[in-house]
This record gives sequence, C-alpha cells and structure tokens, in this order.
Amino acid sequence: MNRRQYWKNRIPFLLTNLICMVALTVFLLVCGNPISVVLLISAVWALILLAGLFLTYWKRQRQMRQLLDMTGQLSERYLVSEVMELPEQAEDQVYYRLLKMAGKSMLEQIGTVCQERQEYKEYIEQWIHEIKTPITAMKLLCENHRTDWTKELLLELEKTNRFTEQALYYARSEHTEKDYSVREMALAQVVHQTIADNKYLLLQSGVRLKVEEMQDTVYSDEKWVRFILNQLIANAVKYRAEQPIIRFSARRQRDQVVLVVEDNGIGISLADLPRVFEKGFTGQNGRMIQQSTGIGLYLCKRLCDKLGISITAASSEHGASISLAFHINCLIHEVQS
Repeated sequence: MNRRQYWKNRIPFLLTNLICMVALTVFLLVCGNPISVVLLISAVWALILLAGLFLTYWKRQRQMRQLLDMTGQLSERYLVSEVMELPEQAEDQVYYRLLKMAGKSMLEQIGTVCQERQEYKEYIEQWIHEIKTPITAMKLLCENHRTDWTKELLLELEKTNRFTEQALYYARSEHTEKDYSVREMALAQVVHQTIADNKYLLLQSGVRLKVEEMQDTVYSDEKWVRFILNQLIANAVKYRAEQPIIRFSARRQRDQVVLVVEDNGIGISLADLPRVFEKGFTGQNGRMIQQSTGIGLYLCKRLCDKLGISITAASSEHGASISLAFHINCLIHEVQS
C-alpha cells in the first residue's frame, strides 16, 4: 500500500476530526474551562487519532505483505481468492466478494477450455490412428510389389507416416506421465531398432551408417526415446551432404551416459544454433528446404525435458551433432562398471 495514497484517502476523515476538535475547544472555552485543560483534551484527542491511523496503516501493510507472499507461492495465482481470509473492514469485504466472483468465473472458463482441449486431443489421436491404418496397408502393398514407382511411393508413405507420428506425439507430449513406462534399456538395442524403423528412408537417401559399440544401459521410456531418435535421423537425412554419413556413439560422462548422433551434412549456422529448439524456428537452412517445419527439434526438446534427458546441439564445418545425456544413479553406474 502506498503511504502517500493512504494519507491522501484519510484527508476527509482528518478534516472532520479537526473541525470537531475546534468546535469542542471553543465550546469548552466558552463554558469557562481553563486553557490548560482544553489543550490537554485536544492533545489527547490528536494522539489517539494519530495512533489509530498509524495502527490501521500498519495492519493494512502487514495484511498486504501476507497476501502478496501468499500469491507469490501459488502456482495458479487466480486461486488467491480461495485462500484469502475474509477482511475485517466492510469496504474490503465488498472487494473480497467481487474477487471471489471473478475467481469462480475464471475457474469455470478454465475448466471449459481444458475440456475442449482434451476433446480436441482425443479427436486428433483417434484421427491419427484411423489414418495410420491405410498407410500401413499401402506400405505392405508396395513391399509386396517392388518396382521403381512403388519405391518412390514407399518413401513418400514413410514421410507421411513420420508426420502423423509427429502429430500424435505432439498431442501426447503435454501429459507424458499418462503414457509413461520407465525401465532399463540398452542403448545399442534402441539405436538399432530406430535404424530399422527408418530403413527405407536411409536406403533411398544413400546414407551410410556408423554405429560404435555401446554397452551402456539407461533408464527411460524406450518408445519416447525411439521417437526422439527418429526425428534426429529425419533431420540428418533432410540436411544431408552428397555422401551422407550418420554416426551413433555413446560415452560416459560423470553421472551421465551421453548418446551422440552426428552427421556430415550442411550443419547449423552459429547464429541459428541457440534457437534450434524453439517452436517453429527453421533457421537459414530451413528456409532453403521447404519441407522444414521447425517442429521436430522443438518436440525433441519438449519430450527430453519431460523425460529428464538433457539435449544439446553442436555444429562445425564437418556437420551437426545432437547429444542426449541420460542421468543415471551413481550406484547403478558402479554396478554396470
């Protein structure tokens, strides 16, 4: 509460008391009371008045600080009216009731928006599952009738399937805990399964793979990690060089196991590097390639944050690299060693 504003609001009250004090002084003098008695009464009145005003100001300041501290501790600050105590002052109770009404209205609107978002998310998931069925059927037809034309069609179907997977995981990324299964997994197995998932894309693009020996195991959700690696492979293929190479390696670093995906592509410019994980950011290279959406790496970062995985990007004249750092328990680390 502003001190100057507080005293400014009390000016009418002070003027009223001053007029009453002057009137009482005149009345007492007219009645023949000694001046010393009149001055004593006026002084006591003024002291009581000022003490009351200062006490009221102090109490309001304390209540305001408590309210601000309470609001700062709330993650949903619109719920402040639910934890406030009923004020003692009648004028404050009016604002309290207005705040309660506003908070209730906001909660109702938030509930409506959350319900609509949930319904939309469920619709998207259902639509994706429906569209994946004909894509899978068409892929089987192409695999059983291998021609140059079906190979091209198969590659396009892989792209379509990857985009639908991206949409599905984007819809689910807000609540990963509902579709979460953390267990021990071997990095080598996950990497090879991801490569198998992208075999048509890698073959058609002429990518040469280099997978170093990996004996480390980590604890995470295999399905989500494979999706992240799928996005990294797709990015490496999209920005590939004439003789593309993708290298997978792993190393231990303190209490972490770091999985590195490297390529010898066109790399990432130094100006774009700090923003590669931003939503919708395509950068200089993305503007040259019309297929870039700026969603892949953003979704990787979002999922890594949910999974507790640290993700970083680096680039040089030899290509780009993405590192995934899995945090491991020290005891598990020692047992595996």
